[in-house]
This record gives sequence, structure tokens and C-alpha cells, in this order.
Amino acid sequence: MACDAFDLSLYLILDPDLCRDHSMLETTMAAIRGGATLVQLRHKTASTDEFIALGRELMQAMAGTGVPLIINDNIDAAIALDAHGLHIGQDDIPAAKAREKLGAGKILGLSIESEAAAGNLDPEIVDYVGIGPVFATSTKPDHKPAIGFDGLARLSALCPMPGVAIGGIKGPHAMDVFKSGAQGLAVVSAICGQPDPELATCELAKTISHAQQQISAGKLA
Repeated sequence: MACDAFDLSLYLILDPDLCRDHSMLETTMAAIRGGATLVQLRHKTASTDEFIALGRELMQAMAGTGVPLIINDNIDAAIALDAHGLHIGQDDIPAAKAREKLGAGKILGLSIESEAAAGNLDPEIVDYVGIGPVFATSTKPDHKPAIGFDGLARLSALCPMPGVAIGGIKGPHAMDVFKSGAQGLAVVSAICGQPDPELATCELAKTISHAQQQISAGKLA
């Protein structure tokens, strides 16, 4: 999959703790049916072998859907799986090194939360950025201070590549996210742990589509 062949608008980040009633595989496939455009496998406590086993199961199930699978942090698992891409944070492997190891044909995402980080971005290396946290969130207790929509707009304007808003993002935030200049919503609990993940995703997708249409039509209220 080429680096430009992805859609950030409805970006699902899997959480193993929230996916108790519906497994990560079940949640992923339900979300894809509902309209998720990209899926990230995040599992902070899994070993690389466990990560690869989970990723392989997801890759096989997602084959033919057109939805990319992004691996969080674990570049060894991403390479072993031949996953569509990798997402890293500021404290993980340097972006240039990650790109060198991944190769040019993979998607590389990077988390940013400050003007300094935005100023160091190289669009020849990084394909998209995760901007946030917009709000504090219990799904990532070690996150940096929340930046709000003002911070999202400020950082989006500084980034030379597409950005996705992350951190406590829910459907009702869609209009504010797009008004801030981001290209999508990265969600966790809005889908993971919901009684009906497919329905939850479908409702999110409709809300996102409506917000995009309003933005395109210049109706920003």
C-alpha cells in the first residue's frame, strides 16, 4: 500500500482492556463494516511475539477490506507482519530511523503535542501526525497535558502533512476537529467497549461525513 493511500477521517485505535466483551478482532471487523477508515493495533503490555500473533490475525481478517492496519510503537512487529504502517511517539524510535527500517512504501505516523515537535517534522519521512491529547483520557494515563481545540488548530496549522485529532475524541467533537484543520478523529472508547461497535462506528461515520460536508459548504457554525 502506497503512503498516500489512506484516509484518516475515522481512525480506530484498539484498546485490549476495553475490548473485553468484543475481542479486538471482533471490534475491528465490526468497525470496518461501520465505516472505520484506518485501524491501529495498540497493546502496551504485549510481548513482540504476542503482538505479531495478534497482528497476523487482524491482517488476515482485514485482507481485501482496503483498510490499513497500523502498528503502535513496535517496529519489529510491524516489519515481521509486513503491516501497512507504524505509529510512534516522541519518545520512541526516531522517525528517520523508523522510516529507514520500514522503507518508503509504508505509512509512518508520529504523535506531536507541541510547537517544537511540529517544527521538526519532515514530510519526506512522516506521512501523518496524531495531534493531542485534545482532552485528558483514561485510555492513555501517561499522556501529555491536554491541548484543547485551540492547541489542535495551532499545531494543525504548523504541520506540513495531514493530522488526526486524538485524546478523548467523540462523535460530537467532529465539527470542532475539522474546523481546527485536522483531517480525522482518532477514537478509542467511542468504539472499543461499546455494546454494538458496528452501530457506534456507523453513527460516528455519519457524524463525520456531515461535518465534512458542512465544512466544504462553508457552514462552520
